[in-house]
Amino acid sequence: MKKSFLAVFAGLLFAGALSFLAAADAKTGTWKGIVTDQMCAQKGVKLDDADCAAKCVGMGSKYALYDASTKKVYVLNPQDQAAKHAGHTVTVKGSMDGDTITAESITMPAAKKD
Repeated sequence: MKKSFLAVFAGLLFAGALSFLAAADAKTGTWKGIVTDQMCAQKGVKLDDADCAAKCVGMGSKYALYDASTKKVYVLNPQDQAAKHAGHTVTVKGSMDGDTITAESITMPAAKKD
């Protein structure tokens, strides 16, 4: 009984360590770009067309951030939050893991006053 308890405990400890290491790989920061979909972003077309992005997402693409300065595409999570900003230039704060950004916030720049 003690051996099985210790084996389970050791397994849980190991799983916890792995999840901690995976979380440590995530990079927190801020990224700027246009919310579009993966397909259009990779092709560089219709980046600010929210309707086009929604259609592509309906066909299996994912909402993404296109960073024109680096020409990189990042999948955005949560997708419902990203959908609200399709076609907009935004600032995303959150954490990046690979090519996916998990957003804490997605904001549009304040309107310029004349």
